[in-house]
Amino acid sequence: MDDRTLLKTVMDIVGRDHCLDDCAIIPFGDQVMVLTTDMLHASTDFLGGMTDWQIGWMSAAVTLSDIAGMGAKPQYLLLAVGLDHWQQLAGVMQGAQNCCKKNGATIIGGDIDRHCELTVVSTGLGIVEKKYLVRRKGAKPDDLICVTGTCGQAQAFLEGYSQHKLALFEPQPRVEEGQILGRAGVSAMMDVSDGIALSLYDLLEANECGFAIESSKIPRPTGIPELQAKELALFGGGDYELIFTCAKEKHPIMGIQYTVIGKVITNHQVLIDGEILEKRGYQHQWK
Repeated sequence: MDDRTLLKTVMDIVGRDHCLDDCAIIPFGDQVMVLTTDMLHASTDFLGGMTDWQIGWMSAAVTLSDIAGMGAKPQYLLLAVGLDHWQQLAGVMQGAQNCCKKNGATIIGGDIDRHCELTVVSTGLGIVEKKYLVRRKGAKPDDLICVTGTCGQAQAFLEGYSQHKLALFEPQPRVEEGQILGRAGVSAMMDVSDGIALSLYDLLEANECGFAIESSKIPRPTGIPELQAKELALFGGGDYELIFTCAKEKHPIMGIQYTVIGKVITNHQVLIDGEILEKRGYQHQWK
């Protein structure tokens, strides 16, 4: 059992439309509030060797990345910290504070309690003009498929490539890039926290069209053998880049660096080099 299969249980109860995007959406006037929450644990998310500061930074970054994936500007963050060792609190809070400050957000509250392992729940709120909101749904056949940065670096560190340590320990949410893309009118977008392949399948869930990418165009983490680098770029999790689609006439989008890796197709499937792309990436698993 994996988390995406379990999500269908949630969809059956609260409705599919409430579960398709990186954030919940609350319209008000000409603007939209986007809200999201993330839960991170010592046993599944915080690696040995991470400082308390890096744990706090990561906890804020993953939530700010969801807001970026909607084209929104982060405003506020709530942080709930469950502690097995109280001495960690100051470092965790300072890391989260620094990440928020860098990205224009403010920590305005939260909770503290005792827990069997260090657990951080971050809840973020962002604002965007309604006309610039970007959802996962909206891709159209012949749109370009694009990705910011280089995916696979976080997983590369886990597989022994120490030069990619900061990609995992101090992820950089693409907040500014998300707003630029929203204002440019991209058709669909989300953050790539679980790998390019799974992200494309998440987009497939939200759209009636399909997605075809070319392996030769995908940016790869450096200093790694070619085949392994391709595998990491496609299926590695822990990178907080943005994957988006846009009409050909909107390319190139000024003020942002990104790579075109494919195009949107009519058939409802995900392809790589003309073959079905394996649906695989970072997921929580249950026996």
